[in-house]
Amino acid sequence: MYTSYIGKKFLKLYNEREGTNLSPEQFFREIQFPVFFDSDKHLMHVHGSTFFQSVSDEKIKESGTEPLARLKRLQDDISNGKISGSTYVGYAAGDVTAVTSGQVTTMDYEITNEEMYLSWIGQGLAIGLKGGLLFVDDERIFWFLFNGWDLYRKHHYQVPNLKPRQIETWNGQWLSFCSQFQFFDLIDEDRFQIAIDSEDKEGGVKSIATIPWVKIVFSLCRILGNRTVTAQAFVSSKTNTTYGFVNIYLQEIRKMYELRDSLFFEEESILKEEEIDTLITFYSFRDACKIGTIGLKAIEPAKLREYMPKGSLLYAQGKEYKFSNEESFINYQLFKIWIIAMLNKTELLKLATGVANALFEFEKSDDRGKKVFFTLSQDVRESGNIKVFIDKLTEVLSHRPANADVFKEVVEEILKMPSDSFPLFATLIRFEYAYKKSKNN
Repeated sequence: MYTSYIGKKFLKLYNEREGTNLSPEQFFREIQFPVFFDSDKHLMHVHGSTFFQSVSDEKIKESGTEPLARLKRLQDDISNGKISGSTYVGYAAGDVTAVTSGQVTTMDYEITNEEMYLSWIGQGLAIGLKGGLLFVDDERIFWFLFNGWDLYRKHHYQVPNLKPRQIETWNGQWLSFCSQFQFFDLIDEDRFQIAIDSEDKEGGVKSIATIPWVKIVFSLCRILGNRTVTAQAFVSSKTNTTYGFVNIYLQEIRKMYELRDSLFFEEESILKEEEIDTLITFYSFRDACKIGTIGLKAIEPAKLREYMPKGSLLYAQGKEYKFSNEESFINYQLFKIWIIAMLNKTELLKLATGVANALFEFEKSDDRGKKVFFTLSQDVRESGNIKVFIDKLTEVLSHRPANADVFKEVVEEILKMPSDSFPLFATLIRFEYAYKKSKNN
């Protein structure tokens, strides 16, 4: 099981960094159990686990405390070879007819006691995000997450009615926070503020907010830089669903940060890191995994298609973009950076701006009061395919030959670009036109 693989890699890292030689059972008993389970508020949920089952008074008396009695029962189950999802985290149910028995195999291989303890360690390093869970196979990520365990336990003492068993959700928030610091030693945990998602009206129970999946990807960008990371994506609940292993192309996504720094936005309004983090995606986590890889395409902004020309792409609505407040300007910049990153040619921004300015000036030159030029300009901006775009641009040129150079250049460029890039470029023109118009109203 992959939980054991992650646990094994982490334990090797821990022993190397701490100068110890702990076995999986020793680490679980001495390090993980005191933080996770030696309390009535557990930090992790394992379906069917002994830690969530009652214990007789006799067993409690023998062990000293109820958590220790449950620990003893788990140790006995593992020693006696009781293999199920309750002892081997992520494994199938003990009963092959149960709904979580789908991972049962006819392959003949031995599951050792060490593997079972390692699965508990590995599960503690899963990252919760909206739509599922993620294992990122990287030592730096392991170490960040491990060092958040104690703080999660402290929060259970400090925050009244905090819902237990949310280690994966906690890990997501903690990793996002840690990614703000360039070096591990500089992390200031006193600045960490846990985000609460909801509060039960009757019991007052507070749930840790699940972080958007794209925010985790941005966090990985800041920590790991220009790399391709292989991660396992899955859902763990009453039934386990595996999305599989997915490559996350951080070097692609980092283009958004690089473009943010290089494009000539107004100095006072350059996108901040936290503003990029507000991006909401068109694709859910599950649908992003279905793409096969997570790169720029997977983080398409959620509402972008509302402003794409109708007919250019599925769900495109052709709305005109309105600059109404600061949030609308931030979204404009996010849309713009993502489009340019996808087009992978910064020169196209200058060209799109040139076309937008030419269309704006073309409209103003219509002094007949019939809005003929405005309608023609609108037809260009609403073109859903390359042929219509060129035809309408040719009509504009017949009225205003002064724009011949910029129109000739744009036609040459769109004829060279892949067909699926045209809707993005056309939308970039629409955004630049809307921006120009907002500045002249």
